Amino acid sequence: MTDVPAAIRDNPVPMRSLDSWDAVWAFVFAASVAWMLVPLAESIARRIGAMDMPKERGLHDQPTPRLGGLAIMVAVLGAGVIWLPWDAETRSILGGAAAITLLGVADDVWGVPPLPKLIGQIGAAMIPVVLGDVRVDVTTLPFVGGFDLGWMSYPLTIFGIVAVINIINLIDGVDGLASGVCVISAVTFSIIAISLDRFEAGVLAAITAGGALGFLRHGFPPASSFMGDTGSNLLGYLLATIAVQGSLKTNAALALALPLLILAVPILDTSFVVAKRLKYRQPIYHADRWHFHHRMANIGFSQRDTLKYLYGWTLVLALLALALRFVPYSDDRGNFDSFWTAVMALVLIGALVASVYVIQVLEILKLRRFRLRQRLGILTRGAGAPPPVEAEVDAAVKRELETGDYAAVDPETGEMSAVDPDTGEMERVRAPAPSEPENA
Repeated sequence: MTDVPAAIRDNPVPMRSLDSWDAVWAFVFAASVAWMLVPLAESIARRIGAMDMPKERGLHDQPTPRLGGLAIMVAVLGAGVIWLPWDAETRSILGGAAAITLLGVADDVWGVPPLPKLIGQIGAAMIPVVLGDVRVDVTTLPFVGGFDLGWMSYPLTIFGIVAVINIINLIDGVDGLASGVCVISAVTFSIIAISLDRFEAGVLAAITAGGALGFLRHGFPPASSFMGDTGSNLLGYLLATIAVQGSLKTNAALALALPLLILAVPILDTSFVVAKRLKYRQPIYHADRWHFHHRMANIGFSQRDTLKYLYGWTLVLALLALALRFVPYSDDRGNFDSFWTAVMALVLIGALVASVYVIQVLEILKLRRFRLRQRLGILTRGAGAPPPVEAEVDAAVKRELETGDYAAVDPETGEMSAVDPDTGEMERVRAPAPSEPENA
């Protein structure tokens, strides 16, 4: 009896090649399924008590169901089974997606301590890396060239997936923020992956974007549902595996830069918060009000205004990533085209200006000297107004850095005030008198 060739034995039913239209239809399907199933997920959450209750560091005042991520999971798994090739890679990715979702459900319903949660995330990340060979084994760095990571590819890829899971989880603090950022990021990943002929990754990214968008219909403020850790863990996991499949696992010169740009806003938010926690010797998993969305709420932005700024910033950096991929400024051999290099420079400058503007709005760079100049400028406009004492500025800045509640300056009086996280009202910031202790 003639032996069956291995290729036919392993793939008895030929799978047609994927194309860009598959990504479009998979996106529409996933968005529709998630949109329709979120009300069912809300009903399940109410029945089992998976409700997000109003709390001090939260930005909502009504009990809200938090299992919306279940709808995203069903949409992703359903679309994945229909559109993706049913090989070891797909099975491992979808298996890991199911595992990370179940971990999120457990956290949303009962609460999972940080260490067991981290162990569970590592276990879910290992499924595609070990069973599906979804890992960064060869990469290319500018001015360095390509090199093989060898056995280090396994722990590095697992670390990267777990990191992105937590990055997306940490920005999920405003209605629609994490899901909206994931829609923009996943669409960008899909376009780039398809351009690199990574159609499986492109379709998976389109499915992820569709699932997140379908949920966003219910999660945009005022939200009727939260996706909870169920959804944020799942979306972070999917974006990480897509990044590995779609760009990192290629010889593209910008393989590392593109994912970093696309996910720059959640990466910067998490990096800043972790740095603050380390500075004040708090556990990195400790909840606080130092995230970008908390800072904007403290300044006085509404949830929708916060989304406009952070969506816009994410979109600008995503467009920069697309420009780096598609603008023909170089032939990859060190030869630059003058016109397209100028275009690329303008895009870079635009992205930099937009980033500096948002950072200024967030008041990240408002240090002591800037505060002093700000108050001096306002006070000197008033006739005979005395200049502020430096102790007052020092006290206000110290309060900002320690609490994460950032002051605004009253244009009429020049006095600094901050939002009280308990009442939401403006409270005056006063320097201690020279004779009284600073902590009195």
